[in-house]
Amino acid sequence: MRFASLGSGSRGNGTLVEWRDHLLLVDCGFTIKEVERRIERLGRSVADVTAILVTHEHADHLKGVPPLARKYKLPVYMTPGTFHSRDLGKLSELNLIQGYQSFHFGDLEVQPVAVPHDAREPAQFIFQADGKRLGILTDLGSISAHVEAYFYNCDALLLEANHDPQMLAYGPYPPSLKQRVGGPWGHLSNQQAAGFLTRADAERLKCLVVGHISQKNNSLDRAQEVLAEVTASIEQVTYACQDEGFDWIQV
Repeated sequence: MRFASLGSGSRGNGTLVEWRDHLLLVDCGFTIKEVERRIERLGRSVADVTAILVTHEHADHLKGVPPLARKYKLPVYMTPGTFHSRDLGKLSELNLIQGYQSFHFGDLEVQPVAVPHDAREPAQFIFQADGKRLGILTDLGSISAHVEAYFYNCDALLLEANHDPQMLAYGPYPPSLKQRVGGPWGHLSNQQAAGFLTRADAERLKCLVVGHISQKNNSLDRAQEVLAEVTASIEQVTYACQDEGFDWIQV
């Protein structure tokens, strides 16, 4: 199993997960033209995609899904809450994720996980195949016991470190948005991400990607400084960016 990113941040998100003959796109916050360009940069094409999985209805994750799915006749997987939160128009094949039940693409198991985020029925995902576990965990305001129970023992993890609390407090956002981002249903801070990593299975976690880093309320230097101690023992640590995402990583 391997994974790569089309881009990670508030201006658009998209993550590819590949296992044998299946290529899954988790979220699509880009235009069709931009998705095609970014996938080709990674050596694949949209025609190779098996299905699109959607975490929640916010535009930086969903806005490109309906047009891309219609053009390429791609199956789409999302929770009923996500589906009913927006008028998505006609989709060629809609698969509703009921009750966060797991589903399969061949022998690749996909486990949706409920997370605390200000969306109608948000889900993050764990992918499991051949004894390996890949977790995608962004867009949540706190690490609940439920979330931790699912994600603590991954072999590879894409984890949000969205903001630095001080930069958020003194940054350009209006007070209501600052409260939302920094609240328990918003986004993880650098410190929250670090705290979760101290409780994760350090022996098992070999690859960490730090993503969804805010361009206005965080910086690469600040994220690296806070996470340095807890990531020192991880074999491969990558910081995803908005424009380039990250290249293929083997799990």
